[in-house]
Amino acid sequence: MGICARNTPEHLIALLATYAAGKVWVPLNPRNGRTELDAMIGVTKPTILVADESCIDRFSPTEARLVMAKPEVTSRAMSVASLVDAFRGKKPVTVERGPEEAQIIKFSGGSTGSPKAVVQSLRCVEAQARGLLEFFDFNAADANLIAAPLTHGTSCFVLPILAAGGRHVLLEDPKPRAIVEQLHDHAISTLYAPPTMIYSLLGESSTRHRPFPSLRHLIYSAAPMSPARIREAQRVFGPVVETAYGQVEAPQIITAMRADELVREENLESVGRQSSVVTVAIMTSDGAELPAGEVGEIVVQGPLVMSGYLDRPELTAQTIVDGWLHTGDLGYIDERGYLFIRGRLREVINSGGFKVFPADVESTLARHPAVAECCVFGVEDAKWGEAVHAAVRLAPGAHVEASELIDFVKRELDSVKAPKRIYFLSELPRNAAGKVSRGAVKALIA
Repeated sequence: MGICARNTPEHLIALLATYAAGKVWVPLNPRNGRTELDAMIGVTKPTILVADESCIDRFSPTEARLVMAKPEVTSRAMSVASLVDAFRGKKPVTVERGPEEAQIIKFSGGSTGSPKAVVQSLRCVEAQARGLLEFFDFNAADANLIAAPLTHGTSCFVLPILAAGGRHVLLEDPKPRAIVEQLHDHAISTLYAPPTMIYSLLGESSTRHRPFPSLRHLIYSAAPMSPARIREAQRVFGPVVETAYGQVEAPQIITAMRADELVREENLESVGRQSSVVTVAIMTSDGAELPAGEVGEIVVQGPLVMSGYLDRPELTAQTIVDGWLHTGDLGYIDERGYLFIRGRLREVINSGGFKVFPADVESTLARHPAVAECCVFGVEDAKWGEAVHAAVRLAPGAHVEASELIDFVKRELDSVKAPKRIYFLSELPRNAAGKVSRGAVKALIA
C-alpha cells in the first residue's frame, strides 16, 4: 500500500492500518518529483494508494484503488475517515505473518546514485523498534513531535513511542515557528529532526525566547552536524541533543549516542556506539576486519539488516556478503567503541596519490565562523588526477575570501586536503529528505 501524504492523523492511521492488515507499506514523499514517484510506484506496484487530495497531482493515475488521506472539503471520494466510520466497533482480523515477510519497501539513493527499492522485513522493522526503545529509554510520558516527513526517518519512532505508551503530535506544515510553538505548547519530550530542520529552528527568533522544560530527546541523523552547530543546539535547547546512524538498508539504529555522551568534546564528531540489534565492524576491500582507529568500510550484521533489494538479487549479493551488510560508508571505531564516519566509499577523492575523505575537509571548513554549511567533492584534474573542490554557504552577514578558507584548511589539515577551488552558493541543493545532494551540487557547479 502506497501512502503519499503530509504529516496528518489520517496518514498515521493509514500507516498503522497497513501494518495491522499485514500489508506492505510503500512511503511516497510528496516532496519528490512526479517522475520519481511514478518510478517508485512502477517498481512496487501497490494495489492501494492513500493520498492527500492536494498530493494527487504528484503522481500519474494508476490502476491502484485510491483512498483519500486528507480530502478537500468538497470531495466525496473514499477516505480514511469514511473507512474508520464504516468499520467502527468491529473487531479486526488477526493476521499471522512470518518474520522474513516484507513489511516496508523504502527507496535508498542517499546523496548520490539512483534510488534502489529496499525490502525491510517484519524482522527488520521489529528490530528497529526494539533497538530505539532500548537505546533511548522511551516511556509512557513521552510526547513525540512528528515534524520531519513521516515518509522518512520520523516513521522509525512511531512504533517504539507507542510501544512505550507514549503519544504522537503531528505537524502538517512544519514551519520553524510552528515547530517551536508545538515544542512548548504540547510539552514535547522527543523530536527527531535532520540537521537542516535544527538549523532552521536555531535561526527562528522565537526559539531563544521560549523554554523547553519537557524536551529530553532532540535526535538528529541523515547527515552530519558540525561540532559548532551541536554546541549551539545544546545551548539553545539544553543538554538534550542526541544522534543516531543508520541507512535504509539497516534503518536508524546501527549506532546511536545519548545526550550525556554527546556533551563530551571527544564525541562531537562521532555517531555513537552500536545498538543491541547489530554488530558493527570495519573492513578492508578484501573483507579483512580492521583494528580500532583504522579507516575502512563500515559493515553491519544482525536482525536490523534488510532482506535485500526488490527484484535485484545480484545487487543484493554484492551488498550483503557472508552475512555482512556493506554500507558503502567509510569510518573507524575508536578504542572506546565509538564510530566515526569519514564519508562514502565512492566519494573518496584521489588527489596526487593521496586519499582525501570529503568528511574530513567538510568538518574542518565547518569550524570556520563564516561557514554555515559546505559540501566537498572531487573534480577531474590534469595535474592532480582529482582536485578537491568545495561549495560553501556562508553564515548570515558573513564575508570571507576563498583564499582565507583555503589557507584555513591548509593550517588545520594539510595542503593536499585543502580545496583547490571554493564556490560560494546561496543554498546547497538538497534531496527530498532535506539532505545535501553531493551529485546535485557538482551538477549545479558544472
